[in-house]
Amino acid sequence: MKSPLLLIAAGGTGGHMFPAQALAEAMVRRGWRVKLSTDARGARYTGGFPHVVKVEQVASATFARGGALARLAVPFRIAGGVLSAVMAGMSDRPRVVVGFGGYPTIPALAAAQVLRIPSAIHEQNGIMGKVNRVFAKHVSAFACGTWPTDLPPGVEGIHTGNPVRGAVLERAGAAYITPGDYPMSVLVIGGSQGARILSDVVPAALAQLPDHLRQYLRVAHQAREEDLERVIAAYAAAGIDAEVQPFFADVPRRLSECQLVISRAGASSVADISVVGRPAILIPYAAATGDHQTANARGLVDAGGAIMLPERKCDAATLAEQVALVLDNPGGALQMARAALSYGMPDATARLVEIVENLAGNPS
Repeated sequence: MKSPLLLIAAGGTGGHMFPAQALAEAMVRRGWRVKLSTDARGARYTGGFPHVVKVEQVASATFARGGALARLAVPFRIAGGVLSAVMAGMSDRPRVVVGFGGYPTIPALAAAQVLRIPSAIHEQNGIMGKVNRVFAKHVSAFACGTWPTDLPPGVEGIHTGNPVRGAVLERAGAAYITPGDYPMSVLVIGGSQGARILSDVVPAALAQLPDHLRQYLRVAHQAREEDLERVIAAYAAAGIDAEVQPFFADVPRRLSECQLVISRAGASSVADISVVGRPAILIPYAAATGDHQTANARGLVDAGGAIMLPERKCDAATLAEQVALVLDNPGGALQMARAALSYGMPDATARLVEIVENLAGNPS
């Protein structure tokens, strides 16, 4: 007899894929078979998934990219993806389908409706994505990573928090070493491939710090490929010891060892920061749909674990002032670390597992 099958569907960004990975890890440990339905972009993030998870690339599309002809083809590509998902579901029927957002989740969630398979959505952000909003009233359960989440009328959300990967959970609540007159690590991350504004502003801001702080800095800065040379040059000109890469595979370790994080406010980043428990300066992406990164940051900021700096106010002088407030105040930095930890939900994955198993035991 085959083990029960969980079909996870997630779009092609780290924000969708990392929580999906956390659920996959947990369900595999519980003896489930797991399939991941994603697109070519999402497939780039599957390296950390358990090797037993079968990855299926689906045909989907978005109206947000491409020219007029590409947009005309969108409904046909989505329909083809739905048909393929229905046929796959008929030959190997999932017990539960869980979507994590993004256009590539459309085929799996639509097939679940056609085949009457219990389904759930996990929304990471405080402002719902378009696809999740469309399917919100048609799933069996709606889990929220950020609270409160802007939900459509009639949809009842379950606050689970955002699942974090096993590598992050291993560092949960790691002891925090307060800033002082010894090497201080600053981690700069901005989404899966860095953020241009962080490359523009952070090196200049850290260069403006007083000597008694700047001389001890050890910076790990995630930057886009096209920004690497100028960011490296900026740190070198300021005499700051910096490692600049387009991607860090060991963010959990770096997070646990740092004194300060400067980051965008993606839902997964906020979850990682709070589960490990580190002071943060969050710079929400101003162009994010519905300004959802501001909504993501608000809870951690209100808890006292982070400082929020809107893009419109993010110049080198202002950022330098905020960095100095943390690194020049060991007691305050420790208080922020503890506040961040109190806001974290390390049991988010377990809460989501409970939803899945409840749905499996009560198919609609």
